[in-house]
Amino acid sequence: MGAGSTLRRISPFLTIACLLLLWQWISARGIISHILVPPPTDVYQAFTDSLADGALLKHTLVTLEEMFFGLLLGVGIGLAIGYAIAKAPILENILSPVIVAFQSTPIVAYAPLLVIWFGSGIASKIVTTAVIVFFPTLVNTIVGLRSVSPNLRDLMRSLKAGRWQIFRHLEAPSALPVILAGLKTSTTLAVIGAVVGEFVSQGSGLGYLVTSARNLYDTPLVVVAVFTMTAISLSLYGIVAYVEWRFLVWQRRSSA
Repeated sequence: MGAGSTLRRISPFLTIACLLLLWQWISARGIISHILVPPPTDVYQAFTDSLADGALLKHTLVTLEEMFFGLLLGVGIGLAIGYAIAKAPILENILSPVIVAFQSTPIVAYAPLLVIWFGSGIASKIVTTAVIVFFPTLVNTIVGLRSVSPNLRDLMRSLKAGRWQIFRHLEAPSALPVILAGLKTSTTLAVIGAVVGEFVSQGSGLGYLVTSARNLYDTPLVVVAVFTMTAISLSLYGIVAYVEWRFLVWQRRSSA
């Protein structure tokens, strides 16, 4: 392994270390009030306290549950409608006004409506998450399926391949790279969807933790909750990236 490869691997950790040192230096110098930007030591203390009393774990698990079911719902519907639109372009003309209208409107604008329709429990947060992850999955599914070579599709039809065989052996492998790219976006957006739902309908979750800590001017706890959201997003992105690396080994071999 060369020096350049090693540097690329450790560069993210070096960036984080430099930011932490800069943060500590700013706090020690008193350049910014600790109420606005708490020192790392205060954030760490808030982190250990919230772990000790179980609050952080409790709210994190609630947010993860909302994200998981919201992702399943949004990605599932996005894949199904995306496949249908890719196969029947007339559906794009019929459905696109509604889909684009929902996507162009900020989620915080109609999140209160979702609370009214689905209640203040977990259902409204799941639906909010599903709505926000739906569009990237839909678009990437359509783009992926439409990028399949017509010549290859005609070849399989000439070999008497059925619809399922064409999908399994041609369309799914060809569209998978684009679909997984959309799934990377969807997983990071899922955190936003769940937290927005928790902001609108409070009760539990990391969004609720941020709101309650903000009302108490507990800035270190707010930072802890935000960092937890970031860690969840990065972890989910990393999982999808690993799945992409495992499933697309054939693509790397063909381009080698």
